[in-house]
Amino acid sequence: MRESLFIFGVNHRTAPVAVRERLAYPEGEIVAALARLKEAAPTIDEVALISTCNRVEIMGVTTAPDRAQTEATDFLAGDRGVDATAFAPALYTHQARSAVRHLFRVGASLDSMVVGEPQILGQLKNAYAQAATAGTAGLVLHRAFHKAFSVAKRVRKATLIGHGSVSVSSAAVGLAAKIFDTLTDKTVLLIGAGQMAELTARNLKRLGVQSLLITSRTFDNAVALARKLDGTAVPFDNFRPYLKLADVVVGSVAAAAPVIGPEEFEGVIRERRYRPVFMIDLGVPRNFDQRLNALENVYLYDIDDLSTVVRESIGDREREAEKAEGIVDLEVDSFLKWLDGLELVPAIKDIRSSVEQLRELELERHRAWLAGLAPGERERIESMTRGLVNKLLHRILSGLRDGRAGIPDGVHAAEIARRLLSTELAIEGGALIDDDRDEDDDL
Repeated sequence: MRESLFIFGVNHRTAPVAVRERLAYPEGEIVAALARLKEAAPTIDEVALISTCNRVEIMGVTTAPDRAQTEATDFLAGDRGVDATAFAPALYTHQARSAVRHLFRVGASLDSMVVGEPQILGQLKNAYAQAATAGTAGLVLHRAFHKAFSVAKRVRKATLIGHGSVSVSSAAVGLAAKIFDTLTDKTVLLIGAGQMAELTARNLKRLGVQSLLITSRTFDNAVALARKLDGTAVPFDNFRPYLKLADVVVGSVAAAAPVIGPEEFEGVIRERRYRPVFMIDLGVPRNFDQRLNALENVYLYDIDDLSTVVRESIGDREREAEKAEGIVDLEVDSFLKWLDGLELVPAIKDIRSSVEQLRELELERHRAWLAGLAPGERERIESMTRGLVNKLLHRILSGLRDGRAGIPDGVHAAEIARRLLSTELAIEGGALIDDDRDEDDDL
């Protein structure tokens, strides 16, 4: 069987954050997880793992996609300690053309919660780098990822899909502006110093926020971001006393369990004399216990809640997305043609070699006549026969690659041609030996 690309997983459309957070991998664990996955799934030849706040996907190359998915599903359940029945209804599967199209759409941010958001491309590049580091990305995945990157670039240049500032972070900031009359006198506590947290903080600063506190498990990261945004770094082990100062709390840190729960936050609310607190949870797994929403004057929004706000503002991008879909479809055809070409390579090499050997055998049969010609004439005959062979091969091989002449399966047709030519070569070779014996007998 030929190798095929497959992708399966869950995303923000098929699974709530409560499911996604149980399957998500922290960035630092993915390379090791890929090594375990490769060992646990022998039918998967190449594999990558994409884990973001909106999706957890396994992307691989195999000759047995159905069996590969079963192996990968069992691995995911066991590795994350989640019963497969908990996420099986939310799983989607893409194979062959559908898988290529899905990858390109993800890279072009057509499958994102916010159509046109730029973060997914960086996350995809990170997933590719992790697979390369783990040694689980081979020829097909290398090509597929790089093609996805070029498709995303082409979509950005040819459409206005990224026009405007519609994103999860801007949606969160928009809600903050609605909750508070003004943000200029408000204090923001940023828990985490990653890209999403930085984007949210920058949007808040644009709306007038002056007081910005930043904490991170790596204190140096908090210090670096505080310098960029004119904020104050706070040690992660000592950020809780600052909660009473924060009007807006943004959670964007990798954590297996909630960083803030309702029990400790009740005291914070009392100290604040029940002044409103807006909590933006960008983490998957979630940083803030969902029960916080039940506390008086606490407004908690997680990544799924923000999607509703986002959908209200993406009309223009959706129209541009139609143009982007056309670009994706063209690029899918291009990639699949290349992938089919890989299947043809061994047979094409044999066909070319066999035809060239047949040409040489034919010239050898007439060596006595050729020997009587002038060197220039012999050279012209060599050139003429070589040119004839090359033209013939070009037409045959182009037809096999492009599926012309009504050939539905170029690989199968190429294999038939290879076998026929091998048989013909054996016959011609035997005939030449017989001819040589006849000549010797005549002598």
